Amino acid sequence: MTERDSVRYGDTTIEYEVRRSRRRRKTVEITVDGGGVRVAAPHRTPVAELRAIVRKRALWILRHAAEATAAPAPVRFVDDETMPYLGRNLRMTVTPADVPCVEVRLHRWRFRVAVPRGADSDARHEAIRCAFVRWYRERAAWRLTAGVERWWPRLGRGERSRVLIRDQRRRWGSCSHDGTLRFNWRVMMLAPELIEYILVHELSHLTHGDHSAGFWGVVAAAMPDVQERRKRLRDAGRRLPL
Repeated sequence: MTERDSVRYGDTTIEYEVRRSRRRRKTVEITVDGGGVRVAAPHRTPVAELRAIVRKRALWILRHAAEATAAPAPVRFVDDETMPYLGRNLRMTVTPADVPCVEVRLHRWRFRVAVPRGADSDARHEAIRCAFVRWYRERAAWRLTAGVERWWPRLGRGERSRVLIRDQRRRWGSCSHDGTLRFNWRVMMLAPELIEYILVHELSHLTHGDHSAGFWGVVAAAMPDVQERRKRLRDAGRRLPL
């Protein structure tokens, strides 16, 4: 269930989207990114209570909204530009070649991009972008499936979860009612320790479907420096190029 609302804070209007869930019991969670301000709340939380919470956290919301709008420069996909992989910015070499479609390879920590000869600039740019997305998705499928296998003896519940790779602009991952785990392919741009945090976070939802104190207790038991990793993840997410 989704609705829109706004509050005034000084001379500023903070508009936000409310997503209500019957699974969420007590906590109200606010997230801010390039897509705007979102408030996740229990199904029956009064509108007035949500407005009071948003108003109370207005300074935090405005600060993070300003940071979220400072997006990185668009990638042109030319020689010596960089793309992130496992927390490192790796340079790319783009070379015309006798290939039917764009190919992306990683060789000695440098991206080697082979592009069909004669492609016009607009088509070339989009083809390279799509090739990078495919490349990240393939590696995400392998790494995240292996990560779930590694953490399952500690955090798993019931039948082994399916792992799906998705294009989720606003989320790093999700855990559905049936235990299916969905991850954003962009996680492969992050440092390994942040990927591990995302894995632990989503697997912990198999025990607690909300973000209650019990949920965070499960996460912290598996990963004591969870707060530091959460902060690093928020900062890293604002700098991703795709």
